[in-house]
Amino acid sequence: MATVLVLNGPNLNLLGSREPRYYGKTPLANIETKLKKIAADAGHELLWYQSNAEHELINRIHSAHNEGVAFVIINPAAFTHTSIALRDALSATAIPFIEVHVSNIYAREAFRHNSYFSDMAIGQICGLGAGGYEYALLAALERIGDTQ
Repeated sequence: MATVLVLNGPNLNLLGSREPRYYGKTPLANIETKLKKIAADAGHELLWYQSNAEHELINRIHSAHNEGVAFVIINPAAFTHTSIALRDALSATAIPFIEVHVSNIYAREAFRHNSYFSDMAIGQICGLGAGGYEYALLAALERIGDTQ
């Protein structure tokens, strides 16, 4: 059994009600429930964390390293375009990760086109709505299966 950690950045606690034209109407809690079931059905554990604070996300990544988390799925939200510190935490811990965005960051404002994470990520999924989390989990589980 492996452990996958899903990290969610700022304002994702408002998913389902925040700008539904970009982010859809699925609440974050619904995504969490679905992913935990998929992971459990595959014989793995899924941990879930959301914070609006950069330092809390960094601390969670450090803890994940100490806990032996096998894979991270991260939606850094606005920190995608601003957080070198979050990038450094992922780099320092060397936990493989997939970057997820509910909206298509490349079809939005120019400042959203830059990601501090994409060059380090195993992959990036964007613009596929809440389903992007599920696709990322399936890819992570496949990767985990290849290493066990």
